[in-house]
Amino acid sequence: MEIPSFISSAAQNSPQIKTIEMHTTGEPTRIVYSGYPDITGTLLEQRAHAKAHHDHIRRALIYEPRGHREMYGAVLRPSSELVESGEAHLGVLFLTNEGYSTMCGHATLAVARLVVDQAGAGSQIFPIRRPIDFDNLGSRDEVVVSLHVPCGLVNVTVPVRRGSNDRWTTDIRRPISYRSVPSYATGIGITVPLPSSYRWPELGQRESIIVDISYGGAFYLVVSPDTLGFADTLAKPDIPGLSRATAQLKEAFNSSQHLRQSFLYHAEHSDLQFLYGTLVTDAKTGLASPGTGGAETTICFFSDAQVDRSPTGSGVQAKVALAYAKGERKLSEKWAYHSVLSNRYDGEGAFVGEAVKEVTVGSHKAVIVEVSGWARYTGASSFLIEDGDAIGEGFWFDGLGAA
Repeated sequence: MEIPSFISSAAQNSPQIKTIEMHTTGEPTRIVYSGYPDITGTLLEQRAHAKAHHDHIRRALIYEPRGHREMYGAVLRPSSELVESGEAHLGVLFLTNEGYSTMCGHATLAVARLVVDQAGAGSQIFPIRRPIDFDNLGSRDEVVVSLHVPCGLVNVTVPVRRGSNDRWTTDIRRPISYRSVPSYATGIGITVPLPSSYRWPELGQRESIIVDISYGGAFYLVVSPDTLGFADTLAKPDIPGLSRATAQLKEAFNSSQHLRQSFLYHAEHSDLQFLYGTLVTDAKTGLASPGTGGAETTICFFSDAQVDRSPTGSGVQAKVALAYAKGERKLSEKWAYHSVLSNRYDGEGAFVGEAVKEVTVGSHKAVIVEVSGWARYTGASSFLIEDGDAIGEGFWFDGLGAA
């Protein structure tokens, strides 16, 4: 979408940022395909450069007035070390309300669908280094899109069909699936001390709680709602209360150098050694999807108290790895993972996760996890910042009282 000249003339010092808007089980992905500054280097170097020099673009796209506290973004990158080596079609940086995440399943599903649909239509809104191979689909009519994301290489399998115009497009009747980097549990039954300044009312008199810690391209705490002092079900969750509790829990965990050094270890990249979020999990709620052995429901609180509408792809990876480490799940055992939203829509939008292969990462027994789900289009946008518009650079309305 082109911005009319009478509007763009008011923003002569602003690049025009073009996006495709999508959602995955209600969780938005604002995909930047044009107008982002040209940055080079490895993908982690690009991530660091974006954080240091172009964070104003993230704030403008994710914050109000263009976005909101729960907005999520992805920036397509034409080059990275894995793109140059031929292993990846393109690179992707992920944007949250706090910064730049290392893995995102819901955005991975969305980006892969967009890449396939633009290639099938013969369009080039964003260049990819090597073409999507529609000539060797196999019996299931699927193509593979390889994405280089900050945590590593993610291979996405996208089902396709011929449209009425004889061009290939994503077959939305079937789920998209991806396999990401190895996932593994780093701590089971770990005590997190809660000094008085980190406690919340529902905790009662307790001075610590027990959590699990697992990695699925990002590090998560995994805890049940009743452990936090709430009802033992997420059928009708107290989301504001859980948000406050998990924010306090995250701060308490991060305040402990011992916990961070012991359980947020990554064998290859120190840039990935941070706590991304908390998965509040109810193992008794949710409809089993066809072909699965059971279901559970999770609310993911990540970044700066952001609440995922989807079942959280990287969280599914972390939870499958945790269940495998505990002996609760076997290889090739499929499980349905719900968010509160998918439950409200009778299971529509649930992710399915399964451990498909055991591997080793350092001293950890890890698994390759396959996650399946759907992504949908909601529109396309062009954004700019009018010259002299300080408010338009981005703000959080609910944070003004603390300013």
